[in-house]
Amino acid sequence: MSSRLRAAWPLVAVFAVGYLASYLLPTVVGRLSAGLGLTPAQAGLVGSGLLLASSAAGFALASRVERFGPRRLARAGLVLAFAGYGAAALTSAVPAVVAGVTVGGLGSGTATAVAAAGIAAQRDPHRVSALGLLSVSAAAGALYLTIPRLGGGHTLPFAALATAALAAWPATRRLDCPGARVSVPGVQGLPGPRGSRPPLPRRRSGMVLAASMLCWAMAQNALWGVSGRIGTTQAGLSEVTVGAVFAVALGAGLCGVAAAGTVGARFGRAVPIGAGTALIACCVVISSSAHGLAAFAVGEVLWNTFYPAVLSYLIGLAASLDSRGRWAVLVGSASSLGVACGPVAGSLLSEHSGYPGMGLVLAAALLVVAVPMTAVAVHTSGRRPVAVPLPVPAALRRRTAAAPAVLAEIPVPVVETAPASAAKVLAS
Repeated sequence: MSSRLRAAWPLVAVFAVGYLASYLLPTVVGRLSAGLGLTPAQAGLVGSGLLLASSAAGFALASRVERFGPRRLARAGLVLAFAGYGAAALTSAVPAVVAGVTVGGLGSGTATAVAAAGIAAQRDPHRVSALGLLSVSAAAGALYLTIPRLGGGHTLPFAALATAALAAWPATRRLDCPGARVSVPGVQGLPGPRGSRPPLPRRRSGMVLAASMLCWAMAQNALWGVSGRIGTTQAGLSEVTVGAVFAVALGAGLCGVAAAGTVGARFGRAVPIGAGTALIACCVVISSSAHGLAAFAVGEVLWNTFYPAVLSYLIGLAASLDSRGRWAVLVGSASSLGVACGPVAGSLLSEHSGYPGMGLVLAAALLVVAVPMTAVAVHTSGRRPVAVPLPVPAALRRRTAAAPAVLAEIPVPVVETAPASAAKVLAS
């Protein structure tokens, strides 16, 4: 394993815990309905509450990860996730389950915020985000194969989420490692003047991307939230068969993410985001209009192949807007908000237009929202902030002059600078 992968695996583990709840949303909602006697709408609202809590945590922590420290925040998030989901698994009282789900959602959002901020600081954020999506897809696929065979009730999905949070705890030891970059005032490392905070860069691109991601994620999860019902009611499949289709689809997602990680930025971000979203729209139509196993499986497998691959490019695009990770967290939180609204939107659309009509509406929405996302990718292509060395302060030079071996281990301070074109203007 290379040194970069060894440094990134704690972020990958925390990322997987943060995203796992949304990947398990269909089985969580289905088990809440079947195990606690909730109506599909009520169960969907509970699932939306989980994701809304996750989104709220991300928005609240967008610019505070460095202040509190990634290790401290990640551990707090894992504790909340373990306690919340564990409590929801151990009780059958609906108010207690709702409270546990909300606390667990806050923990998932906190873990996602820490992972997003850390991924943005990596040299290749797209590669690290692809590894994270590979991990969460593999875990979710294994759970979709396992949970239907272990019995009914709402306990198993929440117990799996709590166990995942506990399993990721050892990874937090390396989140605040000694090799972290030493920074200048306002950048992680050396503290700056009290109250100082660098302004959020590229506000217009970031706002457009966040709004687009909200709609993009809402459309995706409007279908994902009702995919189980499409399989059992419209396609006439059993829960075990639907779970097997989901597992195969998530396995195909592993292939899609692996391909995206291998290709990387060879074709830029605009083409994968724009063309990938158009392909996803076609898959949504196929899946929502399925009336048998073949059509349902084809739509779900192809959709889950392209969806995580495009998502990895979107995460990398958000990370490229600000190497401090603030836009990555904000865009991720906007995506979580869209995910939270997705099941409700899917239920409403399917009730009024049927599943095929819902698919056409969602496909049209995806094609529309692909335009601004692609435009942001084109506009920011090749403009990731770069790190340049700063002069070492005289006091630091005096303290380390007699210990060159120690000085060699100290990372060079870095600062975010303007793009190369702006640097030329300043130089002139």
